[in-house]
Amino acid sequence: MTKKAELTVEEKLRALYDLQLIDSRIDEIRNMRGELPLEVEDLKDEVAGLTTRLQKLNSELETVEEQIKVKKNDIDTFKESIKKYTEQQKDVRNNREFNSLTKEIEFQNLEIELAEKHIKEFKATIEHKKNIIAQTSEKLESKSTHLQHKESELNSILSETEKEESLLAEKSKEFADLIEERLLNAYTRIRNGVKNRLAVVSIERGASAGSFFTIPPQVQVEIAARKKIMTDEHSGRILIDSALAEEEKEKIDAIIAKLK
Repeated sequence: MTKKAELTVEEKLRALYDLQLIDSRIDEIRNMRGELPLEVEDLKDEVAGLTTRLQKLNSELETVEEQIKVKKNDIDTFKESIKKYTEQQKDVRNNREFNSLTKEIEFQNLEIELAEKHIKEFKATIEHKKNIIAQTSEKLESKSTHLQHKESELNSILSETEKEESLLAEKSKEFADLIEERLLNAYTRIRNGVKNRLAVVSIERGASAGSFFTIPPQVQVEIAARKKIMTDEHSGRILIDSALAEEEKEKIDAIIAKLK
């Protein structure tokens, strides 16, 4: 691993603030996307779930319709049997044979009644499933339209910022590579520990940016001297003087402008 060049304290502060400015711009871009990527993923999952549900419902509907066909075929078979037994009754030789055929006819009629009852139940099931299918289809169409809108919105933002974000990420790595590991780890730890993700801040009106705690004049003088890394005792953030901050901001703004 190549050893990093030894930097002066001022060079370290400049590199840290440059890294902060670049990372803050990346944060801005990601904030522009906000919850959109998650929304899109959630909508995709919903659409996939509804599509699967619709396929299952349609499959179940086909099964019920097939069951009706089977029952109708059964009824035709039962009717054929009745016709056959009725014909046979004409040629019986005694009452026992006639009664036996009569019982078969009665049984076949009962089977027809049962089959018709099942058909009626199946038809009620079909109507119920058709209602659910209609509701699910409507919901799927609504969610699909919403997904298209959100994807279009996300793609629009990505097309505007993806290239810039990628180039900024490269710049972030370039500046990070200039900073010694111990200091870089401190920067990352502070950045991840604060809501606005600002690990390096300048002195503004006697206080660290975004803070109401006044920094003693002597400490401000030490910060402006740029001879050692100073941190805010209240927030732990790394402090730099406003002049250095302004110089680096102009430099980084120019870099970012070229990347867009």
